[in-house]
Amino acid sequence: WSPGKLSTDGTLGCIGSVFVGDSSGWSIRGCLMFVRLVALLLLFAGASMASPKVVAVTMDGVVHPITTEIISHAIGQAEREGASGVLIRLNTPGGLLDSTRRIVELVKASRVPVITYVTPSGGRAASAGFIILVAGDVAAMAPGTNTGAASPVMMYGSMDETMRHKVENDLSATMRALVGKRGPNAVAEAVAAVMKASSYTDLEAIENHLVELGAANDAELLRKLDGREVKRVTGAVMRLELKDASIVEYQPTLRERVITAASDPNLAFMFLVLGVLGIYVEFNAPGLVVPGVFGGILALLGLNGLMVMPINWMGAAMMVLGVTCFVLEAKYPSHGIIGLAGAIALAIGAMVLIDAPPELRIRPVTAIGVTLPFALITLFLVTLAMRARNNKVIMGTVGMLSEIGVAYTPLAPTGKVFVHGAYWDAESTRPVEKGASVKVIGVDGLRLTVEPK
Repeated sequence: WSPGKLSTDGTLGCIGSVFVGDSSGWSIRGCLMFVRLVALLLLFAGASMASPKVVAVTMDGVVHPITTEIISHAIGQAEREGASGVLIRLNTPGGLLDSTRRIVELVKASRVPVITYVTPSGGRAASAGFIILVAGDVAAMAPGTNTGAASPVMMYGSMDETMRHKVENDLSATMRALVGKRGPNAVAEAVAAVMKASSYTDLEAIENHLVELGAANDAELLRKLDGREVKRVTGAVMRLELKDASIVEYQPTLRERVITAASDPNLAFMFLVLGVLGIYVEFNAPGLVVPGVFGGILALLGLNGLMVMPINWMGAAMMVLGVTCFVLEAKYPSHGIIGLAGAIALAIGAMVLIDAPPELRIRPVTAIGVTLPFALITLFLVTLAMRARNNKVIMGTVGMLSEIGVAYTPLAPTGKVFVHGAYWDAESTRPVEKGASVKVIGVDGLRLTVEPK
């Protein structure tokens, strides 16, 4: 073929001239266009490779140890993949202070900027969620959201005045450290959220500089943050490059999904009750296997979910009392009075089991809806077990006592009798004619002692 003449744009000519040394005008023009094309492709490839991304993770529900694990993994993913930031979406009523502090530590230690964002509209970041919100390098809220009410609640029982002051002052110091960069007004409002349980709408939070800005969705948030400079806790200043950034959702592991689902107090309570019922069925009918295995699994899942919650031990004691009443009703029939008391105690115990704000407690409809069927089933099973225990023994030699039989031969005093479907050697206390009824009063090996009936 002839270099520079097989292609109208000269591209082939360029390629040909590389090998045969043709320096015609068409080949030079083709080479220039080819170089431009390659440069353009490299430019596009470089731009594609340099496209920023943000790892997003949603914190929806109570803050507990598994939440800490999820946030830790999301930040780790962002650091490994060289993301431009981590976006933590918040919609939580609060949770455990220890877990919250751990999340704050993770946020501050992150090598990439962390953006905290209360979303969707109607959502909130209350109590522990407020602390996590203001801990972000940049904090934002969607329209119609609220935050605040960060007063600490004692995990077990109630706090005396000295302990309350210690916890509140410690938490207030934490808030001053977290929001100090946002100005004195933000510090005062953050402390008020702890000391006075103050709450703020999205507009109030922005006005008081508790958060930097408002945004209706993720895309608007990233667009507003592009080019903003943030100051990390170390003093380093980082520029957020978020133009056209893609959002990569963190995918929780199977373990994280299961434990997160079980941590809902209502679901955890149902798991615990079903688990206890399955174990009880297995004890009453050994060998069924399935009720015992699945009962054990459900009971452990329920206990795990409740263990991350602040427990009111009075509520736990009421639940134990309720189960005890079911057993007493079966043993000492009271025409349902003790059983009714047990059902009431179990329901009340469930409703006050979680020592936390109402949104974190077991709902009354769940407590009653689970307690009533559990009470009826348990009472039925306990009654069957007690009746079986009180029944006369019908197996073995003991089961022969007081049995009625027929004299197969005259007994004077020995002979044979037919008792319990078999012929036995027997000795009578008094003479008995053939065909007369006899009663077994003793068993000695394979020989019966009988008397006329």
